[in-house]
Amino acid sequence: MAETMISVEVVYAAVDRQALLTLKVPVGTTVFAAMQASGIAQRFADLDLDHCTVGIFGKVVSDPQQRRLDDGDRVEIYRPLLADPKEVRRLRAEKAAKMKKERKPI
Repeated sequence: MAETMISVEVVYAAVDRQALLTLKVPVGTTVFAAMQASGIAQRFADLDLDHCTVGIFGKVVSDPQQRRLDDGDRVEIYRPLLADPKEVRRLRAEKAAKMKKERKPI
């Protein structure tokens, strides 16, 4: 008897280009196995599937080697953040406060 297949997408966006790959995988395929099967790591030299953060429809998957996929799932591979968003907001607030203080007449 033939294996039941499901359709999933694997997506990744680098700074300069992106890829959205649709593939058919057997029922029970894990997130990690789908990423490997997609061949996406060969398209992006800097992509390390063993150490990247991944999610399904915006929700982070804590263990991609165990989490099994459902039909229609979209596996999203996330790039590391270049800057901490909290730190960026803090610096922006400091700069705005400084500019406001400089404009204030004495």
